[in-house]
Amino acid sequence: MKKGRVYLIGAGPGDPGLITLKAVQCLKRADTVIYDHLVSREILSHAERAVRMIYAGKEGGRHTLTQEQINRCLIDEAEKGLIVARLKGGDPFIFGRGGEEAEILAERGIPFEVVPGVTSAVAVPAYAGIPLTHRAHAATVAFITGHEDPAKPESRIDWKSLTGIGTLVFLMGVKNLPNITSNLLAAGKEPETPAALIRWGTTGDQETLVGDLVNIAQQAKDRGFKPPSVLVVGGVVSLHPMLNWFETRPLFGRGIVITRPEAQAEEFLALLRAEGAQPHLFPTIRIVPPESFQKLDRAIENIDTYQWLIFTSANAVRFFFQRLQTLERGLNDLGNVRICAIGPITAGEVEKRGPAVHLVPPVFTSEGVLEILEKEDLAGKRILIPRAEKARDILPSGLVRAGAEVDCITAYRTVSSGRKKSDLDRLIREGRVDVITFTSPSTVAHFMDIMDASYPLPPAVKIACIGPVTADAARKAGLAVDILQERYTVPALVERLVEYFSREKSPA
Repeated sequence: MKKGRVYLIGAGPGDPGLITLKAVQCLKRADTVIYDHLVSREILSHAERAVRMIYAGKEGGRHTLTQEQINRCLIDEAEKGLIVARLKGGDPFIFGRGGEEAEILAERGIPFEVVPGVTSAVAVPAYAGIPLTHRAHAATVAFITGHEDPAKPESRIDWKSLTGIGTLVFLMGVKNLPNITSNLLAAGKEPETPAALIRWGTTGDQETLVGDLVNIAQQAKDRGFKPPSVLVVGGVVSLHPMLNWFETRPLFGRGIVITRPEAQAEEFLALLRAEGAQPHLFPTIRIVPPESFQKLDRAIENIDTYQWLIFTSANAVRFFFQRLQTLERGLNDLGNVRICAIGPITAGEVEKRGPAVHLVPPVFTSEGVLEILEKEDLAGKRILIPRAEKARDILPSGLVRAGAEVDCITAYRTVSSGRKKSDLDRLIREGRVDVITFTSPSTVAHFMDIMDASYPLPPAVKIACIGPVTADAARKAGLAVDILQERYTVPALVERLVEYFSREKSPA
């Protein structure tokens, strides 16, 4: 049997956006993914075809799998002829035991490839505004493990030589911090040398502690600083107050829950991270096809009998045009049908598929669509509205009153995502949630089903909604709406969140 291949992949330091393009390409080809503790769910989502996910993380010194078991797993999966993605935090060859795993694969004759990652040794100081080299401060830099192999009879670190290097970066050194600082001081490093500890670097939970070599260990003890952390020692640390670009962002450290479907959360995640937030994916719904496409297919086959085609969501656009393609119908089949879209996002989904959108209301609601269409002559006109299985009747009812003949046909359904109450409850109890966002009434309804109506949301957790319709659904469910964005777009909601928390920070 042909042997498989192993990709030893660096997953980066924590921010999912720092994974490399090549790493994503390898993940998409993987049959099996073996991943470490600090690899995020978002990075794992790139492994679209993986049939097996194997967690091999180490947390708090506790190993899920020993290194020998991981090695055995790599060999067994590859010898089945599978493509294996071995996902390691940071870079696989920077204190990641990737070299040891590569040796084992080479000895067994298993093809492998190393995909370098953005190491936390570089990225974490950068996110804390600490350049590792600087003409005024450091011309040399060294990376040192803060946790040597305990089986070694003595340290292999040349502490004396380290005193002459401009910037020192210690990885995995929090538990051994007093020993590290005392060794550097004993070797002759100046006690006043600036030092910084950065915890959970590159994420919305990042925390930076700045001191001197002589006192950083005591400060860390007083603050209860825990792993994962990076220690930086050198004059470059003095630049932190001026260059601290990440921790000063308007939503930095704010835990923001996204309840919309995971497949539609990419833009929301990117915008929140750009403002420094710590987004938490908790999709309450999934978008699925209707139980039958029979009615929609019949409407598409007779599309030339309609004068108007109205899309009230981007999901309706996607399902409609998928069926158009499945039925081997083209854009020409739309003929003289005029298209109305509820808002610019929905209109964009239509236009990127080719057809022109004739009407977009200034108010992105069913009421807005009705108001703009009532200016048209609708008497005797046939109108097709492909939409969700459960939707408000205000639009079709109003169109019928205006004399139109309306066919509302189910193009998709929203169903529960299957997420568990405990997933979000843990984050809330840990104080890691500041805002829960809702982008549609269905996200509200399924949220209440998952968490149950009696769940006691702490007053500190704010509710943010897009549009008055979603806000009304939240209020009817017993939720107090703290943040409301009237414009029906995700970028506008992020702008509103920034405005809300910036105002909160401002002095009275």
